Amino acid sequence: MLAQLGEDTDVEATIASITKSIEFKGVNIWILFFAIIVASVGLNVNSTAVIIGAMLISPLMGPINGVGLSIGISDNELLRKSLNNLGIMVIISLIASTTYFLLSPLSDAQSELLARTTPTIFDVLIAFFGGLAGIVANSRKSQPFTVISGVAIATALMPPLCTAGYGLANAQWNYFLGAFYLFFINSFFIALATFIIVRFLHFPQKTYLDPRKKKIVKRFITVFSIIVIVPSVFMALNVIRETAFNNQAILYINALQESPYFDDVHIVNHSRDYTRDRQTITLSLVGKELSNEQIESMQKKLLDFNLNDTKLIIRQTGGVLDVTMQADVLEKMITKKDAIIALKDSTIDELETQIDLLQQNSGIYAQIAKEIAVQYPSIESVSMANMIYTHTKTMDIDTIPTLYITSNQILDDEQTTN
Repeated sequence: MLAQLGEDTDVEATIASITKSIEFKGVNIWILFFAIIVASVGLNVNSTAVIIGAMLISPLMGPINGVGLSIGISDNELLRKSLNNLGIMVIISLIASTTYFLLSPLSDAQSELLARTTPTIFDVLIAFFGGLAGIVANSRKSQPFTVISGVAIATALMPPLCTAGYGLANAQWNYFLGAFYLFFINSFFIALATFIIVRFLHFPQKTYLDPRKKKIVKRFITVFSIIVIVPSVFMALNVIRETAFNNQAILYINALQESPYFDDVHIVNHSRDYTRDRQTITLSLVGKELSNEQIESMQKKLLDFNLNDTKLIIRQTGGVLDVTMQADVLEKMITKKDAIIALKDSTIDELETQIDLLQQNSGIYAQIAKEIAVQYPSIESVSMANMIYTHTKTMDIDTIPTLYITSNQILDDEQTTN
């Protein structure tokens, strides 16, 4: 299967294509600038479609592939040119995105933007395997445009740079560092994927004047791979743990609201805080004050949701509430009461249905009783119902129509059988 990668490979055209894409002057500068603004707008208004469009027109992939190619074919001049153009692209991107976010009236960080502030091991995998798909597609004689476009979208080079610009514009340094680190991860592993495929396909090597440089390049790649991937592994583990904590915390809070002693108590607000060393759930309550025993029971209930190391903080509000809080509490009370009323209405409807069925059957039962009275004058009363029978050996349950009669004389075998 691996041998098939070498089929339909156009080495010269691939080198020429990547070398050309490294060029960054004239029109490419304007294309990058416009694409950065489009991506920034997409992040600002939380539009996935706009962000995808910006990624498709971005020329950022060229110099990154150039870095991997130049190392793979031992071309120092191409490497220098690729790194130089990539640096200029990054600076222009940061200037454009920072300027936009300084001027934008929308300053809130939306979900699309926040998604680019915490790199994980999954970003490494996406960048690496996306880079592999990209260089394999690029090296074909008939380059599949859909694959190359898909790689541009999946590896997402522009959104992290725009998010870094947002961090600079709003002095959110954690956003800037997280987003820029994500861009570095994507760039590094795309270049690494390009390097691996170039070596695997045996692209022609340029001769080193100093053989020691080849060893330096290999060491450089190995060291930087470790430096980049190790922190992202820890970040990924932290994200997985935080997600599990939030899911369990939500289930725990929902379970509390169904508890009997929350009939007269309402959760006005709740918050969840997760760090590696400390997890807390804070509940702001209004209504009847909970007793110490009830609070202790709530704390013990944390264990049922695998929240063993979580600290529960209870804030019980007195009777004086502001207008907004009163409205919120009333809304929650009305919603809860409506749910209770709906459940009771459903129960009433079911009982009325059963009563109607009994009334319908009562006429049938009366007719049967008349016929029995005619045939068996000694029978004084008749009771009919569907009785539930349990077999004591198998514990199977059956519902069987049962007739109970009262007679003023003992019936003979023939009457009983009939």
